Amino acid sequence: MKQHQITASHALLDDKGHLIEPGYTKGLLMNYDRSAIKAGKLRIKEWDYYLITCDQFAVALTIADNSYMGLDSISLLDFRVPWEHTNSPMAAFTLGKRNLPPSSARGDVSSGNKKYHIEFKHNGDHRFLTFHMDDFFEGKPIRGEIRLDCPETESMVIVTPFPKKDTAFYYNQKINCMPARGKVEFDGRLYEFEDGQSFGVLDWGRGVWTYKNTWYWGSASGQVDGVPFGWNIGYGFGDTSAASENMLFYGNKAHKLSEVKFNIPMVNKKYITRGSCCGNAGVETETADLIEDYMSPWTFTSDDGRFEMDFVPIIDRASRTDVKIICSDQHQVFGRFSGKAVLDDGTVIEVKDFLGFAEKVFNKW
Repeated sequence: MKQHQITASHALLDDKGHLIEPGYTKGLLMNYDRSAIKAGKLRIKEWDYYLITCDQFAVALTIADNSYMGLDSISLLDFRVPWEHTNSPMAAFTLGKRNLPPSSARGDVSSGNKKYHIEFKHNGDHRFLTFHMDDFFEGKPIRGEIRLDCPETESMVIVTPFPKKDTAFYYNQKINCMPARGKVEFDGRLYEFEDGQSFGVLDWGRGVWTYKNTWYWGSASGQVDGVPFGWNIGYGFGDTSAASENMLFYGNKAHKLSEVKFNIPMVNKKYITRGSCCGNAGVETETADLIEDYMSPWTFTSDDGRFEMDFVPIIDRASRTDVKIICSDQHQVFGRFSGKAVLDDGTVIEVKDFLGFAEKVFNKW
């Protein structure tokens, strides 16, 4: 697959609201300006998502402004039990009022009310994440604070158009392997993210999305022999003919991959649905179609042999919402990867039981 690398900084959109240059870069070169968007205001979607992991547990935090709806989210996962819970308050018609910054390199973000608060502060050489929620799960509160160091590092940035909709686009950055330390308190337990054993990833997204789409995304951050190592893989939405979002990170340098395929196991299984998500009839039905078996082992393969992994799931952080016009079916599966990844110079990085996640998400939004 041919990959177009963007090398010069310029505006993201032209005066008609079209992408000037689809492709990928290893830093945030394009200048995002919300006022340059020519699509309907309700189609604009902006978010900051952080995931912090160690080998035993993880926390995920989101502040999103999807124009017609704002979403804040706190997730706690314990891989030892295993157990997970997510609480995601929503607000109607935020329409950009959350003022998410036009760059990941600066600006603070916060959201909340009397019952919860989430804040992301950018302090130059580090980011500081704080959060609390009075009723996170079964009336029990959660609170936490986490510091993410920001070393000089390359990242994955992709500029993606959507076919048949020239004012739709996705501008996305993933920053992997940010050293983390901090703590989360919930239900009488202290979850400590220890320095040298904990890492964060930022998913920074700005764009205009089409109404119906499916994406696949996978990510991991950690160390191999004391060197920061991780990856970003994914596909499924938009026109990715200019570039994929697949990239390895080793020692703060990015190594571009071509195409990676998620091989989710399928089962031929009879099952009963009662008004299932995203368009199924609201009556009992029975079928024997193939369906994804998210908790069985997956594999990942690549067109050039540079990313070949087995994946053993631990937790499926599944979420289904259906309010007819808006619906979502999400499976974010955390587990352990074993296999090999090949850097640009041919160096083979082998991993075993390397913690990460892979997800499939279908949205009508």
